[in-house]
Amino acid sequence: MEKTLLPDPDGILLVDKPAGITSHDVVYRIRRTFQLKKVGHGGTLDPAATGLLIMLIGKGTKLSNSIMGGDKVYDGIMRLGQTTTTQDAEGEILETRDISGITQEQVLEAMAKFKGDIYQLPPMVSALKKDGVPLYKLARKGEEIERKERLVHIYRFDMLDFGMPDSTVRVKCTKGTYIRTLCYDVGQVLGCGAHLAGLRRLSSGKLSVDNALPLDQILAMSREEFEKLIIPIAESGY
Repeated sequence: MEKTLLPDPDGILLVDKPAGITSHDVVYRIRRTFQLKKVGHGGTLDPAATGLLIMLIGKGTKLSNSIMGGDKVYDGIMRLGQTTTTQDAEGEILETRDISGITQEQVLEAMAKFKGDIYQLPPMVSALKKDGVPLYKLARKGEEIERKERLVHIYRFDMLDFGMPDSTVRVKCTKGTYIRTLCYDVGQVLGCGAHLAGLRRLSSGKLSVDNALPLDQILAMSREEFEKLIIPIAESGY
């Protein structure tokens, strides 16, 4: 006798993503564990990044554009003195420079240049597509293609903790902003190079990681417990 599948709940699930897995991995694990038909997410996080990943369940997938269009808040670790092939810690080190003469005041001055409306050149290692092919796949083949700068807005770019080589920064920005490119550009202004050594998403639009649960905790739940976590579409604010 065939097992009858329960209908999908409809709404939003807030996950605190661990480092080391892709956003697609999270979708797959939730769909498989709870035998759901329709699961998506409201904005990718890089594998090394942690924090808020918004899962869209059932009819909640229709909210994708509204949720992805929201402003984001991140905490990042900006590492001065090194550039990498990916602008973050996942890539190979391209160059290491001396940072002994750089002061906190100089770093703050450089960061201030990137507040407000700025143009960013998206990195090659990104999910943007050229003729349907993600740029990161072209980058793996050693290809570099011309990219257009994109206008983004940085509401805040604050220093939470200054250190050498690592400083903790907080960024509030519009969708499509690359925090690793922000760190890289600060390094270029300072003349010492920099990359993003860690990233955590704190919020997206109206939704906060404070209301999210770790993925492993969610996957250990029963179907009934899981469904209680789903924020109904009517209560989501979208």
